[in-house]
Amino acid sequence: MGETVELTVGERTVRLSNPGKVYFPGRGFTKLDLARYYLAIGDGVLRALRNRPTTLERYPDGVEGESFFQKRAPKNLPDWIPTGRISFPSGRHADEICPTEVAAVVWAANLGCLTFHPWPVRREDTEHPDELRIDLDPQPGTDYRDAVRAAGELREVLDELGLRGWPKTSGGRGLHVFVPIEPRWTFTQVRRSAIAVARELERRAPERITTAWWKEERGSKIFVDYNQTARDRTIASAYSVRPRPDAPVSAPLRWEEVPDARPQDFDLATMPVRYRELGDVHADMDGHAFRLDSALELADRDEREHGLGDLPYPPEHPKMKGEPKRVQPSRAKTEG
Repeated sequence: MGETVELTVGERTVRLSNPGKVYFPGRGFTKLDLARYYLAIGDGVLRALRNRPTTLERYPDGVEGESFFQKRAPKNLPDWIPTGRISFPSGRHADEICPTEVAAVVWAANLGCLTFHPWPVRREDTEHPDELRIDLDPQPGTDYRDAVRAAGELREVLDELGLRGWPKTSGGRGLHVFVPIEPRWTFTQVRRSAIAVARELERRAPERITTAWWKEERGSKIFVDYNQTARDRTIASAYSVRPRPDAPVSAPLRWEEVPDARPQDFDLATMPVRYRELGDVHADMDGHAFRLDSALELADRDEREHGLGDLPYPPEHPKMKGEPKRVQPSRAKTEG
C-alpha cells in the first residue's frame, strides 16, 4: 500500500500516513482499518466527544509498541480543530483538542490514537461537568456478569433519585453508566454525588459491591470507582477502540441489552455492522440534563445520620478539605 492515502471526511480531506501499518497484529488491523472504523461510526463517536476537551491515548506503533497519553493539543493541530483550556488539580492548565466534526477524530487516528478520553465538560464551561459518570469495575474474582448485576441495581438507585443513565461496556470486563446533568455543579459536588450513589449501592449489596479505595480492602467485589469523577480523571468514550489484542470497543448499550451482552462481541470489525443496523443507541443523551439535588441530599443524609464524609482522592490530587488520610490501611496499622 502507498505511503499515504487521503480520506474524504465530510468537507475535509484527511491525509493518512503509513496506512498499512499494522496496529493489531493478532487481527491484522491496520491504521487504515482504524480510520475507516471511526468513519463508519463517526456520528456516534462525535456525539460522545463534541466540544469536550479530550485526551488522546496514542499507540503510534500499534498495541504492541510504546504508548502515551497526550493531554495537550499537538503542535501540528489543524486550525479547524478547536481547543478547550482545562485546569489540573495542580493548578496548571492545558489546551486540549475539542472535536466538533468527524474529521478531527480521523485526524487523531492518524496519530495512532486508539482511545479518546473526553472530560465530562464542554469547552464553553470547563469548570462544571455535564455528565455524572459511574464506573463499575470488576475486581479479581469477579467478571462482567457481576458488573451486570450491579448495573441493574444502579439503575434502580438512579431511578429513585430521579436520574437516568446510559450504559456502555468499558471495552474490558466492566460497565460504565453516564448520566447527563445540568452544568451547574462543581467537580467536587459531582464527585460527592457519585460517592453517595456508590454508598447506596454498597448498602444494598455489601457482599458484592464496594466503595473501598484501597485494593487490599475490596475483596472479590464490584468496585464503584467514584474517583473517575474527580478533576482530571476521564473514562474512555463510547465507541473508542481499546488497546487490547482483539481490538475491542467501548460499546453503547440499551438497558435491555445489558444482561445478554458479551463485551467480546463488540470490536473494530463488528461495531460498524451493529451501527449500520441500529445507529447510535445513545443518540438521545444530549436531549436530557438532570439535576443532582437528590443525590446531594443523599450525601448530606449519609454525613448527618451515618457520619460518612469524604473518601480518599487519587494520589496526584492535592490534599482536600475533609478528606481522610491517604494511607493504605495495612501500612497505617504497621506505622501505628
